[in-house]
Amino acid sequence: MSHQWGYGQDNGPAHWHKDCPIANGERQSPIDIQHTLAKYDSSLKPLDITYDPSAAKSIVNNGHSFNVEFDDSADKCVLEGGPLEGTYKLIQFHIHWGSCEGQGSEHTVDGVKYDAELHLVHWNTKYESFGEAVKHPDGLAVVGVFLKVGSACPGIQKVVDALDSIQHKGKRAAFTNFDPMGLLPASRHFWTYLGSLTTPPLLECVTWIVLKDIVHVSKEQMDKIRSLCFNDENEPQCAMVDNWRPCQPLKSREVRASFIS
Repeated sequence: MSHQWGYGQDNGPAHWHKDCPIANGERQSPIDIQHTLAKYDSSLKPLDITYDPSAAKSIVNNGHSFNVEFDDSADKCVLEGGPLEGTYKLIQFHIHWGSCEGQGSEHTVDGVKYDAELHLVHWNTKYESFGEAVKHPDGLAVVGVFLKVGSACPGIQKVVDALDSIQHKGKRAAFTNFDPMGLLPASRHFWTYLGSLTTPPLLECVTWIVLKDIVHVSKEQMDKIRSLCFNDENEPQCAMVDNWRPCQPLKSREVRASFIS
């Protein structure tokens, strides 16, 4: 896949299929979650999430979003339960957002978009590494959390404060002692379906777990996130906004719910 993909008119999601034919595949993400069609599944287990703050190690601007990266060499941050078999380890989280309110989430619910969407990316420990896991249909589990402008989110403030140090593409800074549990809503009710990465190479290796309840962030926190840049320091300034992929066809897939709507 060319490193030139992005979110502009000439290299955005409408063009990704040229280098990634799987973009037109059978289990692409994101999707519109229609709650009346999602089937309650009593066999879905509660999510079992354990995050150790000591595993956080760095934050980086990769030119498409920012990643907070975790040490995945030990079982410090793990996800189990829900639709998953086995144990998945957290490797990074990132956010997709819009240029204005109500424009930034990737998944939608009954056609409604939220201001932003957090993705916590985990890989299946039955494989040797993240790089190996993405080659398999059950390789990754991504927890999606909808963000909406409202009251401030204390759990995200440390992330927001670190963004000045990675304003431009390629910038990296140490980021330690951070607990991702502060980014999750109190309720763990979720929808789940089989999907893909939402950025190239769009591999169809993701079990999606999209939490039903939203997390509020303040306007100031959201504005700070929008102050990041797609470009590096030596290029013309280009605000990092609207870094989301539109919803893809559900096709023959089923969306299951851990709750009765």
